Amino acid sequence: MSFLSRIPVWFLCWGVAVLAALVIRPPLPVDETRYLAVAWEMWQRGDFIVPYLNGEAYHHKPPLLFWLMNAGWSVFGVNDWWPRLVAPLFALVALWWTQRLSVLLWPDDAAAAKLAPVILVGAAFWAVFQTLTMFDMMLAACTLIGLCGIVQTWRDGGLGGWIVTALAIGIGVLAKGPAILLHIVPVALLAPWWGPALSGAPDRPLVSTRRWYFRLVMSVMLGAALALLWAIPAGIRGGEEYRNMIFWGQSAGRIVQSFDHARPIWWYLVLIPPLLLPWIIWPRLWRGIKGSLMISDGAVRLLAAWALPALFIFSIISGKQLHYLLPEFAAFALLLARILSKSADLPGRRSDGVVIAALFAFLGLVVLLLPHQPGLFREPAWFVHVDTYWGALLLVAAVACWIFAKRDIFKSAGVLALSMSLLVAVVHLSARDVLSFAYDLRPIAQALKAHEDEGLGLGNFGMYHGQYQFLGRLERPMAQLGLSKKATDAFVAAHPDGIVVAYYHVRRKLDFPDDAQPIATYRFRDYRVVFWRAGLLTKYPNLADRS
Repeated sequence: MSFLSRIPVWFLCWGVAVLAALVIRPPLPVDETRYLAVAWEMWQRGDFIVPYLNGEAYHHKPPLLFWLMNAGWSVFGVNDWWPRLVAPLFALVALWWTQRLSVLLWPDDAAAAKLAPVILVGAAFWAVFQTLTMFDMMLAACTLIGLCGIVQTWRDGGLGGWIVTALAIGIGVLAKGPAILLHIVPVALLAPWWGPALSGAPDRPLVSTRRWYFRLVMSVMLGAALALLWAIPAGIRGGEEYRNMIFWGQSAGRIVQSFDHARPIWWYLVLIPPLLLPWIIWPRLWRGIKGSLMISDGAVRLLAAWALPALFIFSIISGKQLHYLLPEFAAFALLLARILSKSADLPGRRSDGVVIAALFAFLGLVVLLLPHQPGLFREPAWFVHVDTYWGALLLVAAVACWIFAKRDIFKSAGVLALSMSLLVAVVHLSARDVLSFAYDLRPIAQALKAHEDEGLGLGNFGMYHGQYQFLGRLERPMAQLGLSKKATDAFVAAHPDGIVVAYYHVRRKLDFPDDAQPIATYRFRDYRVVFWRAGLLTKYPNLADRS
């Protein structure tokens, strides 16, 4: 019992959400399956310089995630669980560094340091995203480490913090490209604004402004040099197109092209508050804000220098994705932790528990009742497979929140965060059959592997994202058919007995010729996945066309 009492609440929250995802959810197409495919092809080739996807150099992301997946396979053997654990482990690292940054920002506020990782792991967006195999958790961890280095070097004037920041920048570039600079450099540039106002900071800077900025430039250059140790050999080996993409396409080129995919400038401002549930509706938080003039706090200024430039830059770029701002959720968590710590001694009120309990009770009733309301909306075909009874766990969470959300601030925050992790687990438990029925590509991939072992050529009708490569442990690329008549005809001529994978919406009425019978039929989301003999496309060229 004493051992369990020493486990941080934020670790338990992380474990509940991540374990549910790893055990219940299959790798989700197209992103998770794509990254697994790149790592698998790296393993097969033994080439750790240039990543490949389906036989072509993969320039869209740097290699760190794929390196770590392969490193785990070299220790544990090729398996499904390790590559899906890499990104969640970075989420765990980020939680620890969030606590560390809180200590550096407010050395005399132990309550804020204790609350910060709990609030972060309990925020709705973080709770869900930490379970996904994506690059942004790696970026968030590197951002936090880099900012810790900056605050440390401002306090002690030494070079150690700059070295930490340089390493964070270099690893961040290898994780997700130069985007790491947008999360770190503005904070360093604005240090003369927030630094002198830090609690416990020296009365005047320990180094001159000119030396500070010189060291910042050197730190960025050192981080860039670390990334170039990979990028230069990769650019030489990958060829001109690959070289142009990794040095340009992953940064400025992608930003310019993003204006073709417009989302309104206010998009983030509308969506961020719901992603900070349940904290954003907790009355205790709003009572802590009342009457506070925290802009005089240097740490709050630092958080503003961190979050606001990133929010502004990503808002004016039309091509927006929620996960672009994932590193800034740690800034929000730190700010909320500071607010709550200042009101930690204030007694709770009945409304503190009622509001949060109402949220989880509502979500529990949605899970319990919504699937039994046919015709309420145009539900997908797989909706009937939802296991509604798991919603009762959210009603239990609602009762716990009602009881504890008005008590001791640390117990209250812990119960709220655990309830959010329970919500993530309930979503996975309720959707277990849905995920197996509509999203699990492993049966299709394993069937393709059996055909590959027979020596048959494999082709995918339409754009192929590598979704079957790792799941089926395929050893050869799949041909992309239907995009070019010449390529399709060449594949059919070379592999008349080969397998063509085609897709048809379930609402489409299928009327195949009598002499054209599928080899096998599977289900993926709202599509039927059908295997055809390639030779049939000679007689029926439009057989595999999904339109």
